[in-house]
Amino acid sequence: MSDPQPNPAAAAQPSHPVADDGQAHPAAAPLPESPVEDPMSVLQAELALVKAQNTDLADQFLRAKAEVENARRRADEEVSKARKFAVESFAESLLPVADSLTAGLAIADASAEQLREGSEATLRQLKSALERHKVIEINPEAGAKFDPHQHQAISVVPAEQAPNTVVMVLQKGYLIAERVLRPALVTVTAPK
Repeated sequence: MSDPQPNPAAAAQPSHPVADDGQAHPAAAPLPESPVEDPMSVLQAELALVKAQNTDLADQFLRAKAEVENARRRADEEVSKARKFAVESFAESLLPVADSLTAGLAIADASAEQLREGSEATLRQLKSALERHKVIEINPEAGAKFDPHQHQAISVVPAEQAPNTVVMVLQKGYLIAERVLRPALVTVTAPK
């Protein structure tokens, strides 16, 4: 048998690969194998994350719910107070009227003229108080067109005026902030 002879081409190869530029480069180190994660541990980590998010969302929900309940309670209290004290300002403006009436009645030997003057002054106070709170008279002139939204016809009478016009006001009506509080009671002309 003959001895194996060394391969001259293999012996001529350097231990490092040679690049096209003739330089020798060390061989790239193999990447370490990434450890294969256990699917169960991945699922458990995801479950823990979802539980944490759920707890956080449940806490946010409870806080929001409590905030809404507090807002609702405060709003109910405000509405209750508004209803309870809605007439406070109006009542304050009527107190001088009550004082004037009391003072007028306290004069035992007042003349008819004094009573009339006191009554007229008190009526002016009352009208002023009503107007400050947007309570306005509905008192149509004779001959004004009948308005079923502000007037209530009590009777229909024949007259020389145009049909459906006011002949006489029997009782004044009132508006409060442009809403009819009480319609004016009127007689109107009959259609021809």
